[in-house]
Amino acid sequence: MGHLPPARREDGEGAEVRVSSADQQANLRGALLPPGFRDRLPPAAEAASQLVRTVVDAFAARGYERVAPPLVEAEASLQRWLGKPLGGALFRTSDPTTGEGLALRPDITGQVARIAATRLSAAPRPLRLAYAGPVLRGRAGQLSPERELTQAGAELVGSDDVPALAELITTALEALASAGVSDLSVDLTTPELVPELASGAWPVSDVDSLLAALDGKDWGALDVPDRMPYRALLEAAGPAETALPRLARIAPDLTTRLSALAAALPGVRITIDPTERHGFEYHSWVGVSLFGSVAGQPLRAEIGRGGAYRVRHPDGTDERAAGVSLYVDMLVDAGLGAAQRRRVFLPEGTPADNGARLRADGWATVQALSPMDSDEGCSHVWNGREPVAKG
Repeated sequence: MGHLPPARREDGEGAEVRVSSADQQANLRGALLPPGFRDRLPPAAEAASQLVRTVVDAFAARGYERVAPPLVEAEASLQRWLGKPLGGALFRTSDPTTGEGLALRPDITGQVARIAATRLSAAPRPLRLAYAGPVLRGRAGQLSPERELTQAGAELVGSDDVPALAELITTALEALASAGVSDLSVDLTTPELVPELASGAWPVSDVDSLLAALDGKDWGALDVPDRMPYRALLEAAGPAETALPRLARIAPDLTTRLSALAAALPGVRITIDPTERHGFEYHSWVGVSLFGSVAGQPLRAEIGRGGAYRVRHPDGTDERAAGVSLYVDMLVDAGLGAAQRRRVFLPEGTPADNGARLRADGWATVQALSPMDSDEGCSHVWNGREPVAKG
């Protein structure tokens, strides 16, 4: 499901840049990027590619076929398919040939919804689609100053039932574990519950104030007669084993579905937060956030998000769907994805067929083009007969 994670403001590799001379400082000033953007240098750029491949391959193994929508679309189209106003999330421009308003995508989920509702509307359901690519947002979040991110995930269009969600979440967890993430956990939220209660069993005079109080977990603000029942939702937050019985007294049918989903994810720590709604504006009965650790250190924020939603079709009908997105940049920043490839330095004059044989055996070859070329970055050096480890 397409969502954007928290991020940071820093240099291209997540570290402070140090310069040692006035010339270097001047060069660096000339290379500064707009806030929220950065260069990916070696080996981080390669790590990002490897992690994208890990995610896409995990979903491909479950029958998800990859799509690649464009980076730019008509602005009206981007906002149509999920029925969600994007507002300040968009980078806007105009088409030089037609004058039409264009926007750079802030999320890929809506584009996959468009493809499912139009180009693949006649394809058999459930429709399994995977994707990966950059997304851009006009404004950074309070916790996330990055404005260009890599989004990788999958959508299952045609069902939002427990088996669909379980398949997506399980596959995402498998991909994260393969990438090196440990201590994985899943947080489930119920985006439609509060609005349903407010318009039915627990009516309130000021819904916006209620939502603000629940967002802030503000017990005092709930000390108003028509808001007091909502304290039960705050009490129902926590580990699934204690939260679900409490939530069952409020929304038994919904709790039955949540319990079934939790049971379909054995061996994973599951928590429930019935009032969390930020980032889940277009989700329906359940939203999902994924968390984990790298090398024993908890990652700073969620590393994936998804849930159930509805695809808007051109004829006005809605189709049930579910999806999940993983935040590749956060994994790269945590040091994952970088694989030490065997690199052999070939001195000047090494016959070309030697390099060809080495590459066929899985080596990366660095051919010297002059006697002054350095073997820095190579793990081995060719001695005329075989690669020899340096050092």
